[in-house]
Amino acid sequence: MSKENICIIYGGKSAEHDVSILTAQNVINAVDLNKYNVDIIYITNDGDWIKGAESIDYKIEDIEKLRLQSDELTPISRLLEQSNHGEPYNAVFPLLHGPNGEDGTIQGLFEVLDIPYVGNGVLAASSSMDKLVMKHLFAHRGLPQLPYVSFLKSEYEKYEHNIIELIQNKLEYPVFVKPANLGSSVGISKCTNKEELLEGIKEAFQFDRKLVIEQGVDAREIEVAVLGNDYPETTLPGEVVKEVQFYDYKSKYQDGKAKLQIPADIDDETATTLRNMAIEAFKATDCSGLARADFFLTEDNTIYINETNAMPGFTQYSMYPLLWENMNLSYTELITKLIELAIERYNSKKEIKYKID
Repeated sequence: MSKENICIIYGGKSAEHDVSILTAQNVINAVDLNKYNVDIIYITNDGDWIKGAESIDYKIEDIEKLRLQSDELTPISRLLEQSNHGEPYNAVFPLLHGPNGEDGTIQGLFEVLDIPYVGNGVLAASSSMDKLVMKHLFAHRGLPQLPYVSFLKSEYEKYEHNIIELIQNKLEYPVFVKPANLGSSVGISKCTNKEELLEGIKEAFQFDRKLVIEQGVDAREIEVAVLGNDYPETTLPGEVVKEVQFYDYKSKYQDGKAKLQIPADIDDETATTLRNMAIEAFKATDCSGLARADFFLTEDNTIYINETNAMPGFTQYSMYPLLWENMNLSYTELITKLIELAIERYNSKKEIKYKID
């Protein structure tokens, strides 16, 4: 049986650029080479697209080899026109985090070029990326959330005093300051007083023009992985067990101060509720392929949804793949399943009529 052609796309113009490269290394080294010819495209920090001259049929030991360089830049449409084997791509696999990667922009490009792609579509990606839009959709679905305040940089520059007063009247310290359109805890601060709040807002505005300030809560952080298209499946919940007060970027990717407990030590009824809510959240943002639903669970078993992540951490040691491994779906099998779901969704959309006879 002939192999299918896939293209892994990584890097990108994002603060999560290096996370994306690490993810690409993990996926490339785990993909089933008996089924797939694997091409790679690296998007530089400046937004240039560089395609590997040959398919990858070996493990990438040195991650720096994935930072491709070229003096000649080719139009994006030409890069995706055909694989290094001279055939069209069966699917592309974007492993991009943050803006221009998981916010619907690159998904729109794939739609225009009529190429099957792994993961969420334009609407799901963009609405899952924007924390404020996501909260509105969750509220419409009746999912419980913690109180929050949101505002634009232009509003803050004009009405700083009023906004700070609103935050302190509506929320209680500690609060979390978050860029509305970023992940991996980049630009997020835990603030326990007004001085820290002002500094956290200043920091977050370096990464986005819109912020969300959320009420802090004394709770466990529980995550559920979702996989599928119209009929998604979920894993048993897992828990992020922190050795630090705040699970920030450094804790996630550098110093190992956050541990994962899979499955989480919770009762069956709570686990079932979390899994059902994860599917509701998946549907609320019209997800497909994959998503990770994140929750807060208080001591009295009150559940609040935090967010869905349409492109969750995807190294082999990340929560999402490990949750599926606990369900007896290996990292390699998960990658294969996601490619199959991408092709399934593409073929399903092909049945839709785009012109009137």
